[in-house]
Amino acid sequence: MNKPYKLLIFDWDGTLMDSTAKIVDCLQIAIAAAQAPERSKNQLQQIIGLGMQQALDYLYPHDQLSSQQVATVRDVYRQQYMASNATPQRLFPGVRAMLDTLKSQGYQLSVATGKGRAGLEQAFAVSQLGAYFPISRCASETRSKPDPLMLEEILCDFNMTPEHAVMIGDTQFDIDMGKAAGMDTVAVAQGAHTKAQLQESLPLIVLEQIADLLSWLTDRPKLVH
Repeated sequence: MNKPYKLLIFDWDGTLMDSTAKIVDCLQIAIAAAQAPERSKNQLQQIIGLGMQQALDYLYPHDQLSSQQVATVRDVYRQQYMASNATPQRLFPGVRAMLDTLKSQGYQLSVATGKGRAGLEQAFAVSQLGAYFPISRCASETRSKPDPLMLEEILCDFNMTPEHAVMIGDTQFDIDMGKAAGMDTVAVAQGAHTKAQLQESLPLIVLEQIADLLSWLTDRPKLVH
């Protein structure tokens, strides 16, 4: 089958999995445990997709957190997310069927996420989607979004160039990262950032939901090489 791309790179939280509420709740608990200044749910939602240090720098640009506060936020968040917090998270509707179809059509699939490796592996285990993504990158292993390094590493592992790939995500960080890597970008308005925010980063398209990706790919011009 002739396809518009060879490689589809997905963000995880807010793109494939509806995990925004859990992440925000875990962050609120961790910030309170560190006795750091409170941040609203909307403020916390804005940093989803960043690595933890980058997220804290974004949340507290003027309120300097001590090294102990930063360590407490990290430790409590990890404990909450990995074990203690029962806020439900689930795959968005149609994700598994979509991935089955994409795989059958010959696409290579990957994940580029702001999660740590332990968090992504847990998400793979819970969702049973790990086998779809032979190569993935986490913020704990490389530079955080929107730096393009994690995408460049994924391209290197697949031995592909940017024109063969597309980055798909629900935040401006995803879109900005993809554009910095020189690849096409698709935004999905179902996660952390609003449609208006996503449009500011100028993706090729803003889809209402991830399941719309299949029809969009079908309508794209095909690769000529």
